Amino acid sequence: MLTRRWRTLCMASAVALTAAAGPLFAGKSDDTLRVAMAEEILNLDYNYTTKREYIILAQLTDATLFDIDSATSEIRPSVATGYTFVDDTTLDVTLRDDVTFHDGSALTAEDVAYTYNWINGPESESNASGVVERWLDTAEVIDPTTVRFHLKSVYPLVLRDMGARIMLRKAGTYDAGGTVDRDAMASHLIGTGPYRVVSFEPGTELVLERYDGYFGTAPAIRNIVVRNIPDIGTQQAELMSGGVDWLFKVPLDLAESLGQTPMAEHLSGPDLRVGFIVLDAAGMTDADGPLTNVLVRRAINHALNTPEMAKYLIGGSAEAIHTACHPAQFGCDQDAVAYPYDPDKARALLAEAGYPDGFPLELWAYRDKSAAEAVAADLEAVGIDVDLRYVKLESLNQARAKHEIPAYIGTWGSGGTADTAAIARIHFADSDRNFSGDDALKEMVLSAEQTNDPAERKAIYSDAIGHIADQAYWAPLFSYSANYLVSPDLNFPLDPDGLPRLQNSSWK
Repeated sequence: MLTRRWRTLCMASAVALTAAAGPLFAGKSDDTLRVAMAEEILNLDYNYTTKREYIILAQLTDATLFDIDSATSEIRPSVATGYTFVDDTTLDVTLRDDVTFHDGSALTAEDVAYTYNWINGPESESNASGVVERWLDTAEVIDPTTVRFHLKSVYPLVLRDMGARIMLRKAGTYDAGGTVDRDAMASHLIGTGPYRVVSFEPGTELVLERYDGYFGTAPAIRNIVVRNIPDIGTQQAELMSGGVDWLFKVPLDLAESLGQTPMAEHLSGPDLRVGFIVLDAAGMTDADGPLTNVLVRRAINHALNTPEMAKYLIGGSAEAIHTACHPAQFGCDQDAVAYPYDPDKARALLAEAGYPDGFPLELWAYRDKSAAEAVAADLEAVGIDVDLRYVKLESLNQARAKHEIPAYIGTWGSGGTADTAAIARIHFADSDRNFSGDDALKEMVLSAEQTNDPAERKAIYSDAIGHIADQAYWAPLFSYSANYLVSPDLNFPLDPDGLPRLQNSSWK
C-alpha cells in the first residue's frame, strides 16, 4: 500500500504533467455535468437500493411527497401541497395537480396510494419496506388529489420518512397484469424528478436530461452524465483532463493536493456522521468495573483532545462534538454539559473515583486507525492502560452482541436523517448498542416518538441529550467531513446535512 506521502508525490507529478497539456473543461461548453462515482450503479430505483450514491441519483430522477430543508430540517411540501392529522393515527395528504411522470402521464392519488401500499406489502421486498412498515397500515384514495394514510400508531417522523425514502411510482408498476416485477424500474426508470433518464448502461454510464415537464424549479444544468470509475487515480486524471467535473469521497490529502492547482477546486463540507466512544456504564462486561463509575466516564471525556483529532486526523470541515448526536440534527441540544480537554482534571477524577493509578481498558475500534491510536494515547497519558483492539466491523458487531466489549469507538451516519431520533433510539433504547443500562433514559427516548408535536419532541430530546452528557455514557469525539473535487467552472453548493445535491449545481 502506498504511504500518504508517496501518494501525494505521485499525484503532484500527475498534476504537473497534466498542467503542461493545459486544462480542457468541456462541461460548461456543452452544458453537461460529468460526474464520477466509484460505486457501481446497477439499479436506478431507490425503492430497491440503499447507499449514498443511489440517494444522490434519486434526488435527480425522483420527487417525494415532501422535502426536508437541509439548513433548518423543516418539512416542506413537494409533490404534496399540505397535510392534516385527522387524528393521531390518520394523516390526510393533499397533492399538486400539475405533477407528471417522465412519460408525460399525470400523477394522481391512486399512484401515491399504490406506491405506499406496495412497499408496505409482503410481496414488495423493497429496501424501503423497513421504513414504511414501522408506521403504515394502509394508504387510501380519498379523491384524485388526496391520500389518507392510516398509521399503526403515533409516529412523529412520518413526514420525514415520506420526504427521504419513498419514491413515487405509477399504479401497477411492480405488478402489472398480476405478475410481480421488482426490477420494473431498475433500468428504465420513469420518475417525477427534475431529470429524466436518457440512457443507462449498468455499471458503466447513466445519461440524464433536464425534464421540461418538472413541476418544481428547473435545474440550471441541462445534462448530467454519471460514469462508474472505480479507481480514484483514474477519477482524478479524468478531472484534470476535463473528462469529469465532480468527484466525491476524495481522500483529504489528495483533495488538498489537487485543490491547489488551477484544474480543480477542493470543497470540504459537513457530514452527518459522528464518531464517539461507547462506554459500558451498565457493567455488562464487569458489574463492578471502573466504567460503571460516572467519575471515570467523565475523566475519559476530559482526557480526549477532540479538537486536535478533528482538525488533524479527520480534517476538512470536521469539528469536535460534545453531544451524543450531530449538532445539525433536530433536537440535538448544544447546551448539554461539555468536558473540555483537561488531562489534569481527568487524573483528579480518576483519583476521586478510586483509580489514582488508572486501570486496564480494552478498547475496540474498526475504522480511522490514526484516530483510534490518538484516543488510546490520550487515555494512556492520564494513566489508563489501553489495550487497543483494531478489528473488522463484523467482528466488533458480533462481540458487542455477546456483551464482550467494555468500550468501543463507533461511528453513526443516521442514514442522512437530520433528526436526533435517527441516532438516539438505536443507541439508547432498543439495540445491543445501548450500553447505558438506564431504563429511564430508554423510556425518555421512546417517548419522543410518541408525540407529533415538534416542540414537545425537541424538549424531550433536549432532556435526553443533557442526561446522556451529564452521565457521560458516551465520550463524543468529532463530526466527519465530506471532501469534493470539482471543476473550477462549477458552482456546487454544500448543504449542512452533508448530502450532495447535484440538481442545485450551476456553471460559473
